Amino acid sequence: MTRPLRLLAGLVLLLLVVIGVPAVLDASSGEQPDPAAVTPAPQIPPPAGPVPDVVTPLSPSAPVPDPALLAARLEAALRLEGPGSFAGTVLDAGDGSVLYAREGGRVQAPASNIKVFTAAAVMAYAEPGDHLTTSVLTSGAHPGSLYLHGGGDVLLGTGASDPGAVVGRAGLGTLATRTADALAPGSGPYVVHLDDTLFTGATLNPSWAQGDVEAGQIAPVHALAVNSAWSEEGRTRGPRSQDAALDAADTFVGALVPAAAARGITVTAGVRRERAPEDAASVATVESAPLQDQVRHMLEVSDNYLAEALARTAALRSGSPASFDGATAALTRAAADLGVPGEGLVIGDAAGLSVRNAVSPDQLAALIRATTTSADPGLAVVARSLPIAGATGTLAGRFTPEDAGSGAGAGVVRAKTGTLNAVTALSGHTVTDDGRLLVFSFLAAGLDGNTAQARAAADHAAAILAGCGCR
Repeated sequence: MTRPLRLLAGLVLLLLVVIGVPAVLDASSGEQPDPAAVTPAPQIPPPAGPVPDVVTPLSPSAPVPDPALLAARLEAALRLEGPGSFAGTVLDAGDGSVLYAREGGRVQAPASNIKVFTAAAVMAYAEPGDHLTTSVLTSGAHPGSLYLHGGGDVLLGTGASDPGAVVGRAGLGTLATRTADALAPGSGPYVVHLDDTLFTGATLNPSWAQGDVEAGQIAPVHALAVNSAWSEEGRTRGPRSQDAALDAADTFVGALVPAAAARGITVTAGVRRERAPEDAASVATVESAPLQDQVRHMLEVSDNYLAEALARTAALRSGSPASFDGATAALTRAAADLGVPGEGLVIGDAAGLSVRNAVSPDQLAALIRATTTSADPGLAVVARSLPIAGATGTLAGRFTPEDAGSGAGAGVVRAKTGTLNAVTALSGHTVTDDGRLLVFSFLAAGLDGNTAQARAAADHAAAILAGCGCR
């Protein structure tokens, strides 16, 4: 298959993850997206020639790689010079048959690959188009009080709501303006109370390393935050707020005071933490980006704070408390419902930083296969939200044309990355050169100074699958 046609095969993934493998493999099945039919966009446009208006579904008779030939190539790619070793699993997405197994049942720290469990749980228990609401409430029993209630949106912006954004879709500036407009002219004075009680229990996971908190990898988890609690809006690394909810409330008050003053309304500076009374009613709201967009953002940039907040949303939607224990229980339960084998599985957090996490390649591959074969549109979101090799998110700088070992995977491999000091992980799906959909998980543990080499090995192995005839 020529390079343009190989990249064109990546188009099929967009059909695949919307209607599931069984429908894609059936040539009589049709895509059923939004009411207005649209042409699926390519992951990576072919380097030459027009993109056709119709993408041919994957054929159920597309050749399956020979396990023996595939194993020989993967074993060579996954060999490490130095400490550590890989475990790995490759499945045929169509029938679930094992095409490659190297200690596939070995449980270990999966790093950020745990976020696939988080995404699956959110989409299993919520609808893709659901929004999270940040609101201001008033109480008849407390006429001088305003209650800023966090609804789980940790991607708030400080200014006006941006309807085209994921981060900042809901703006605290807009909420302040709407609040001022809803209050009676000349009223006041008002005191703003912060109600961030939606999330319960500890705000820091006891199994997180203090160094990760100090480095800004994670921070105390609250039910509202600006930009995933980064200390400066627009940042994606560096220090995070140690009380993101209070900082968000201060930002809201800072916008509300002048907006209210313009209508003769007095608002007292400062914020008090207090749960809203039972009779409190909403006077102004802003809504987050849809959950499906938040899940995509979380997977693409591997946002730890967002992962933890989304996991608590999943817990609430599943009937569990929005706590660390409730979140991990929701992730575990959703995985079991999707057919993921449970032996040895331990989920200690939703981000991948917990020292308790223990997941095997078999379990990750089973979960990813479930997202590619499910007819549920929410689970399909997970499969199509994984970063695209050489193009998006944490894979944008990998699988480059200059890399002879992995460049062939650009545009056709979609996978979640993961890295800790002694761990690297890559789990996802790809269409082979012959048009067969495979899912894979490669996890390396015991690394010491050779993480970059292990990451390159995982990329090479995934590229082998993408370019494989292996017959």
